[in-house]
Amino acid sequence: MTHTSAWKLPNLDCAGCALEIEEQVGALSSVDSVRVDVISKRMVVTARGDVDELVIKTAKKSEPTLVMEKETPKTRSWSFGGLDCASCALSVEDHLSNQAGVVSVHLDWAKKTITITTKEEEPSSFFEALLKKAKEVEPLFEIVRPEVKHSIISFELIRLVVAILIFASAFFTKQPSLYLISYAIAGYSVIWRALRNIVGGKIFDEHFLMSVASIGALAVGEVAEAAAVMLLYLIGEYLQEAAVQKSRNSILATLDLHVNEARVVDGSNVMLVPSEEVQVGSIIRVLSGEKIPLDGIVLSGTSTLDMQSLTGEALPLLVEAGSEVLSSAVNLTGSLEIEVTKIWEDSTAAKILHLVEESAAKKAPTERFITTFARYYTPAVVGAALLLFFIPFIITGNKEPWLYRALVFLVVSCPCALVISVPLSYFAGIGSGARRGIIIKGGNYLEALAKADSAIFDKTGTLTTGEFSLASVDRFTDSYSEEELLLLAGSLEAHSTHPLAQAFVLDTPPRSVTNVQEYAGKGIVGMIDGKTMSIGNNALYTELGAPVSEHGALLFVIEGVLVARFVVTDTIKREAPSLMKRLRSFGYSTLSMISGDGVKNAQRVGTELGLDHVYGGLLPNEKQEQLFALGAERPHYFYVGDGMNDAPSLAASNVGIAIGSGASDAAIESADVVILPDDLNEIGNLVSISKKTARIVRENIALALGVKALAMVLAALGYAPMWVAVIADTGVTFLAVLNALRLLIITPSR
Repeated sequence: MTHTSAWKLPNLDCAGCALEIEEQVGALSSVDSVRVDVISKRMVVTARGDVDELVIKTAKKSEPTLVMEKETPKTRSWSFGGLDCASCALSVEDHLSNQAGVVSVHLDWAKKTITITTKEEEPSSFFEALLKKAKEVEPLFEIVRPEVKHSIISFELIRLVVAILIFASAFFTKQPSLYLISYAIAGYSVIWRALRNIVGGKIFDEHFLMSVASIGALAVGEVAEAAAVMLLYLIGEYLQEAAVQKSRNSILATLDLHVNEARVVDGSNVMLVPSEEVQVGSIIRVLSGEKIPLDGIVLSGTSTLDMQSLTGEALPLLVEAGSEVLSSAVNLTGSLEIEVTKIWEDSTAAKILHLVEESAAKKAPTERFITTFARYYTPAVVGAALLLFFIPFIITGNKEPWLYRALVFLVVSCPCALVISVPLSYFAGIGSGARRGIIIKGGNYLEALAKADSAIFDKTGTLTTGEFSLASVDRFTDSYSEEELLLLAGSLEAHSTHPLAQAFVLDTPPRSVTNVQEYAGKGIVGMIDGKTMSIGNNALYTELGAPVSEHGALLFVIEGVLVARFVVTDTIKREAPSLMKRLRSFGYSTLSMISGDGVKNAQRVGTELGLDHVYGGLLPNEKQEQLFALGAERPHYFYVGDGMNDAPSLAASNVGIAIGSGASDAAIESADVVILPDDLNEIGNLVSISKKTARIVRENIALALGVKALAMVLAALGYAPMWVAVIADTGVTFLAVLNALRLLIITPSR
């Protein structure tokens, strides 16, 4: 039996650590899948049977200091505000703990969180009632959205400043005791964590290397060097954590899409209801300045919406009665009344949150290589440091200079710059896309896009607007006038869900149609006035066993006789030509299109856009087969589509890209990248982000390995003092992190 468990990992700050935990837990024979998400600080494990204890043991063996908090359906947590004293919080905790069905209530005063555990699984209304009781005890108590932290804990900054001041005093007064005090203040946490890791079976990490090197420096009488090692390391860690936190905050701010409550209108009553409890068909009111909590249709009111959190679009969107609106868009001007069309779980905002949360699960091959590299690299350099000490010592009998060189060699060998900056580069690349409304489901897709040299597009709704019009009518009979043919065809097409049916919208009431049967991607058959009529492509008539000699987009047959051919066209999107030109500038040698539309229409679009290969008249399964054929010739490609019939191709492609906020749910689920703006320029921006991410990853690898290799040679030859080694380690790490964060300030052209 499959069993899924989840844990919160509140002190997981390192992407490299997350990768290692994921790899170790995933190696367990009974574990089917594991996802460690550094963004939400959460681990989800699916296994055969209950293996929670083994998972915890394995995760903590990989990372001994890891804090793991088990999530259960019976436990819920919220952030709270309004209380200004710990005793007030304690009174709330005591009161709620005595309520029926409650096992425990815990208010974390430092984190401003309240956690309630119940005996049985309870509905949301049960917890809402408890929170109302809390407000009765303390009227200022309120549930709030957790704020994104914008600074490192102040204690760390104070510790850093104090250690620097004492070190400076030691430098000017030449007092060794002051160096020791500075060393203790700056280094106690490093040594403590190294000891805990050793007890947990994890020896070769940066804390171990720094501890051994600094304690060794003390042993050979280099007190100032030891203090400098720890102080520079602490400075580097602080700056590095500040840079990483900036990245995380930027992405978390991008993902702040959830609206806690909706203003539900019921007749003359207006109630604030949790967004998760609002049902489809409910009427909600959104005032100026508020976020729209749920997807819906505007019933009344006119306003403009800020769509930047969803699509990255800077220009406000005008909406009025009949307009579709998406959750998390900001209502800028007037009040709107909206009929809800999707519950929260199915809303646009919820889908985006889910997609981005899942993105951390799919690591790029380079990320996985770096994790494996670090696992073997660190023990190897420790061995090299031992050889650097023992071999010359045995030969010369001189101990101290070689011990010092070996210690410097250890300090410079830490793989921090690689282990931190490479995953952070992909993390920042995903965040850069998210800020533009481009949801990339994993670093592996960014890496694949950076290698792509070929692109394949769907036509209708992707390269063209999907708004069809009738270009011409060819009659093959005098029995019906053109007006009669259009009325009959329009009456039949009124029952079709295919986009081409839009070309037959009637100005007059349609005729009654019975026995309607639609053939997906081929056409539709029905009876009007007792006569069997059909309209569709050649594939329809082949399936019906009555092939026709004419070829065209839509052939109209009445009682087995071909009476007309309709030529339907749609408009190429205005940004399509510039996208093709931009892709060519990126080095894309092959641009192709596969379409279910007629061959002539497809060829017309392909010619106007300068495409290399065009394939028309394909059914969904045939589109996928053609995709495989193209992919076999050029394996580094991406495919772009938007419709339900694109889902198989999106799922099967090297990288599948669903485009447009109106993309079908099937397309979004099947795609590897979802572009919310209905703007083809964003495909070019996506490629630009992927290539810049790949370039920054290569730069960071070259920077880290190059500087470290040079510093290790200098250390072995005795030309690098220990403070240079620390700069080569923490300094390079900090530079690599800053380099990765350049991705967050990318502003690709529109």
